[in-house]
Amino acid sequence: MAEYWEETFKGKQEMWGFDPAPCTLLTNEFFVQHKVQNVLIPGIGYGRNAQIFKDHGMSVTGIEISKTAIELAHKHFGNHMIIHHGSVMEMPFDKKLYDGIYAYALIHLFDKKEREKLIQDCYDQLTENGFMFFAVASKKAPIYGHGTHIGKDRFEMFGGIKMFFYDKETIQEEFGKAGLFEITEVMDVYPFYLVKCQKRKSQFHK
Repeated sequence: MAEYWEETFKGKQEMWGFDPAPCTLLTNEFFVQHKVQNVLIPGIGYGRNAQIFKDHGMSVTGIEISKTAIELAHKHFGNHMIIHHGSVMEMPFDKKLYDGIYAYALIHLFDKKEREKLIQDCYDQLTENGFMFFAVASKKAPIYGHGTHIGKDRFEMFGGIKMFFYDKETIQEEFGKAGLFEITEVMDVYPFYLVKCQKRKSQFHK
């Protein structure tokens, strides 16, 4: 996967522009309302879905597998964001706890075991009462069912990307023990779900 994203960012550079995605706008609004102060963004890319949190007074730390994307992030948004280079499968990269974690269009790129690990790793880096939001691809997306079928609701497309598509049942199954409290349908590049979780003292995910 590292090679794929390195080539993608080198070939298309800032392919999604600079405006934050609709899911990001909703997440930022929530984080501001709930006074989130420090945000971890696994799969930060070149920063287009990160700067808005910084603009609203939050500190931002990212994780990114592509060195080219990290260079682009620093080029466009400066060096004020710490971005760890590596795969999110290698979390944690620091010993900090965050009161906000946001992953946009990331978790659906992994298989079931990897998704479980990512949810757990993010949950483990939350402060008590911290929030983690995941923007995930919906089965309502027009690309669902395209490409090569490689597993339940999972397809390989776009020259090598493997995508899992969620419905509310699979969201409940995968996030239910991680403090899931709301699922919002959002029209993004295509239909997404914004999955909202909070870490409570009484919860024990493992």
